Amino acid sequence: MEKQASIFSDDPPPPFSGVKAPISWFRFVMQFFSVAAAYIVASILPAIPAIIDMVMTAAQNPGAGAPQPQLGSALVASTVIASAIVGIFVAWLWLRREGRVAEAFRLEAPVNWRATLGWAALGTGGTIAIFTLGAWVTEAIGLGAPDPTFVLELVTESPALFALWVVGVAIFAAGFGEEVLYRGFLMDRLERLPGLRGRSGAVLVVQALMFGLPHAYQGMGGMAVTACVGLLFGWIRNRCGGNLWAVIIAHAAVDTIMMSLAYASKLGLYGG
Repeated sequence: MEKQASIFSDDPPPPFSGVKAPISWFRFVMQFFSVAAAYIVASILPAIPAIIDMVMTAAQNPGAGAPQPQLGSALVASTVIASAIVGIFVAWLWLRREGRVAEAFRLEAPVNWRATLGWAALGTGGTIAIFTLGAWVTEAIGLGAPDPTFVLELVTESPALFALWVVGVAIFAAGFGEEVLYRGFLMDRLERLPGLRGRSGAVLVVQALMFGLPHAYQGMGGMAVTACVGLLFGWIRNRCGGNLWAVIIAHAAVDTIMMSLAYASKLGLYGG
């Protein structure tokens, strides 16, 4: 009897199982910290005018206490977008020097788009489930539920800013940028390190933990839950043979859904 077709088994690319050419720990540390530094510096650059204004205000009013920089919604979004652009560029420079851009940034058209969209749907639904269950678990054990309130308040300030956050942050910086950097660049580097080469499970765990750390603004619970999402995305990336489109689509979809629900709630269209 002919095997029934499935969106997950209809000639998808095989899971990654090979062992990549090695790189040294020294090279990895240099690459990782240079990309991280570029990412951080790029996030500061758009805020420099606001920081200068804060310093000048403090100098003119020495007895008024320490002022805070005026970081509006558009400015915060621009820092996130700039970080993604510069971080990807520095990672690309390292990979280009090794001739391995295509090996790490697996952005070629998938062999099977139907399977890819199926994995993306699994990633989207799985991530929503992780955040839903994770909020309950982290609250129950005292870590505190993930709290994206600060970001969502910025997202919902106006229709124009909502569009900026969805397109610039949810789709580009988070969906495309974070997946290219974490599931692309970082996982490719980890798969080449002594002690991790050929150990896909260990690579999945390490990249997931590293993915959770930058989400400290959501609290300890946010870091833990985000690490679980990183584990899911890393697994899906491997199941897609290293191709990144499924996780890019899933990540962008989750962030877009969260932002859209927050905006609908502000308009009184969702959540009472």
